[in-house]
Amino acid sequence: MRDRRVALAVCLAAGFTTLIDQSVLNVAVPALRDSLHAGPATTQWLLAGYSLTFGLALVPAGRLGDVHGRRGLFIAGILLFTAASLVAGTATHAWVLAAARLLQGAGAGIVNPQVLGTIQDLFTGPARARALGAYATVGGLAALAGPVAGGLIIQSFGGELGWRLVLLINVPFGLLTAAVALRVLPRGGGRGRRTTLDLPGLVLLAAVTLAALLPFIVSAGWPAWLLVACAGTGAFLAWERRYARAGGTPILLPALIRSRGFVLGTLVAMFQFGASVSVSLVLTLLLQMGLGFSPLGAALTVLPSALGFAVSSVLSWRLVARYGRRGVAWATVGSVFTVLVTILVVAGVPRSEIAWALAATQLAMGVAAGLVNSPNQALTLGYAPPQAAGLAAGFLQVSQRISATISLAAVTGLFLRTGGTHGGARDGAVAGLVVCLGMLLASAGLAFVGTTRTTARAPATERPRPSPVTVPSESP
Repeated sequence: MRDRRVALAVCLAAGFTTLIDQSVLNVAVPALRDSLHAGPATTQWLLAGYSLTFGLALVPAGRLGDVHGRRGLFIAGILLFTAASLVAGTATHAWVLAAARLLQGAGAGIVNPQVLGTIQDLFTGPARARALGAYATVGGLAALAGPVAGGLIIQSFGGELGWRLVLLINVPFGLLTAAVALRVLPRGGGRGRRTTLDLPGLVLLAAVTLAALLPFIVSAGWPAWLLVACAGTGAFLAWERRYARAGGTPILLPALIRSRGFVLGTLVAMFQFGASVSVSLVLTLLLQMGLGFSPLGAALTVLPSALGFAVSSVLSWRLVARYGRRGVAWATVGSVFTVLVTILVVAGVPRSEIAWALAATQLAMGVAAGLVNSPNQALTLGYAPPQAAGLAAGFLQVSQRISATISLAAVTGLFLRTGGTHGGARDGAVAGLVVCLGMLLASAGLAFVGTTRTTARAPATERPRPSPVTVPSESP
């Protein structure tokens, strides 16, 4: 029992280190841009690249861990993440930092499936539920601690040294976690069979994501990139069907594509998650770069979002138990109205009062997101066949990461190019928030479509209590 508790502690430490990375970096963006003279395109890669490689690594890393054992992949992922953090923290060119962020994301994407898989391997019954609940709690703590820790570090050590310490702080924790994992995590654990990774499917999915991402970075060629994205999506779906017929295990099982409930729920999750993480980012940029707030002041202003998310996530099962999918749909409407109010605050509230006003809207945003995230994931996964539950959960996480990648790049580009700093910052923030509003409107519309009773196959239970493992890689 003691060995299992130590192994769980190592897993939780790894989860905390990788999940805190995005939120802690947001407040450091203005300082590192000034230090490295990063342009808008490079800044977009800095913020979006981590989510891109994180998401693409999730499914193959999970399958390799299932087949060949988790300890080696866990340690390799932590060491990759740690080495990339060292490169990022010592970078003297913006493009080096952007490349290091891609590697950091890949390392985190390798680690996190091993964390969840190890917990599943070591615990059963109520002990497993408690362990998974602890992982969910760690995800919430990472979202709470990240902005405040980043703000304190930069305020204490200054911009140049501060943003470097924000990235370098991962290094000692990563090395310690890898060393302890080598001693305490169980050896082996693989099933010893042939691995099917669906690498062509992964490449096609990456190509579709890049085609949707690049217009926001290069600010040109929208029609051509849209055609490439559409063609790539068709090629991806066709390949997945062919790969499944040949006996392989695809990234997206064709049965899931045919499930109206799963498709709608996945789209709701994509639009809602991407919008939520982007709202916090654009407000952080506005407060620091446009309104002159300190990093700590900006972090404390957006912190209520994480607090509201943590509290409402715990209570969200009551909403879905009483109202089912309709409760989730109305919670998405709450997110829409919250962003509308946020736009009005950004556009019209004086600087002297804007912090309190935004803190209130961020609290409401977090509460609404918490009422959507876990219930929607649980209900959506109810449409997956029992034998495909793992594939469905993996693709749901990947889809959220893809959404975050594109939306973070979009709102960052709009903010920096529309106004960016000083007088035009509010215009840039409003432009970014309008994108988030559009995504949430799409999420709400799809959520209400999902409440109709015309779905081909009802979920296993219409009103499940959300699982504690439905933890986003980034809390809004």
